[in-house]
Amino acid sequence: MILVTGATGFIGRHLVTRLLSEGRRVRCLLDERRSHHLPWAQDAMPEIRIGSLFDEQTVFQAVTGVDVIFHLESAQWWGHPRDLERIDLNGTRALVIAARAARVGRIITMSHLGASPSAAYPLLRVKGLVEEVIRTSGLAYTILRSAMVFGEDDTFVNYIAMQLRATPLIYLMPGQGEVSLQPLYIEDLVSALVAILSSLNSVDNMIEIGGPEYITLEDLIRTVMRVSGTPRTIVPIPPYALRWLTTVYSRVLPRSLVTGQWFDLLATNKTAHIGNLYRHFGIHPRRFEDTLLTYMHARRYGLEVLRTTLRRPVKI
Repeated sequence: MILVTGATGFIGRHLVTRLLSEGRRVRCLLDERRSHHLPWAQDAMPEIRIGSLFDEQTVFQAVTGVDVIFHLESAQWWGHPRDLERIDLNGTRALVIAARAARVGRIITMSHLGASPSAAYPLLRVKGLVEEVIRTSGLAYTILRSAMVFGEDDTFVNYIAMQLRATPLIYLMPGQGEVSLQPLYIEDLVSALVAILSSLNSVDNMIEIGGPEYITLEDLIRTVMRVSGTPRTIVPIPPYALRWLTTVYSRVLPRSLVTGQWFDLLATNKTAHIGNLYRHFGIHPRRFEDTLLTYMHARRYGLEVLRTTLRRPVKI
């Protein structure tokens, strides 16, 4: 039995779908507010346990009989820094305690390139602390440090496309756009997560992975402009000024297209050795622009801007 936390998130949805398609037994721990609109077909539904990471009885029931945990629950996109501390850090501690008591065999979790307990940015600092909790848990573990992940339903590249639609003529870019990124397609990431299940070399190890190419933030934005057909003049803005504007937007709109954590992810280079994905898992990752061309050029991002900004996020 495999338990997945954060199963309705971007990575979780794709991972659960893949595991089910391979005939694996999957159990998902979901908050009640996220259990009403599940993204899987009725004839291919995982086992669902309703409750939060802080409900000791529910968590223990969820981990009982489980061999492997994929721990993906996170507040990284919409939570405040205090939510990161509560959900990511304290939630991981609670899960580890229950997993030890239930004698779970292994825990696999996602982190970010650049994560460190001493990082100056809240998201990277909390992720670094989460890594420490996992490494010292007494459980067999694998930590997968990933570059920026993109896909048809991601909340990074698609949100750049929405920002381009929402701001005619110009695009406000944080800094000079010199940060190096290594975009990784979601299906390639999921393939790596599934491969970890049968990889002995990944046990008690931290692995860094990314896509097949390095690209600066400015080049990434220009690629999105080209594929989505929304040319704009890029205007570099100090990141602190954009963080301030984001705070203002979040007070006016039910849901801002960017958050403080969005800027945390762009604060440092996000690159791994370019051959790691193949060396560890035998996966040839897909190129960024080639993959965008399969779904982005025909999307109506103007309508998506309205639906996204006017929809209230689920409280965490």
